Amino acid sequence: MTADTPLALHAVIGDAALMLAVGDADLRRAQYQHLVDLAKQPNVTIQVIRPEDGPHRAGTGQFVILEFDKARPIAYSELLDGASYVQDQDQVATYRMAADSARTVALSPEKSLALLRSMINAST
Repeated sequence: MTADTPLALHAVIGDAALMLAVGDADLRRAQYQHLVDLAKQPNVTIQVIRPEDGPHRAGTGQFVILEFDKARPIAYSELLDGASYVQDQDQVATYRMAADSARTVALSPEKSLALLRSMINAST
């Protein structure tokens, strides 16, 4: 993420993942701060999605769309017993529509950072 030609990352994170009590308050605070620090980089966008923001098409679980300079994009999803790599471009387009829907419903990057900062302050 910090190389001379860094990768771009646009993450939409469900607030349930942020609120999951893993580790102690100091660890969670450090994790929130790490997300805030990452989001300051020009190649990183972080958005938080909350149930109260409404429905979206990405409600079936986590997935990643990987785009490459010299290859066609693929979608990747972890399963309990492995992973699924979707290479059919029509199916990848479906994942892309779901990702677009989640980005539209999620808090803006600025509001997402404000939420993360409030979570840092709340955990002190």
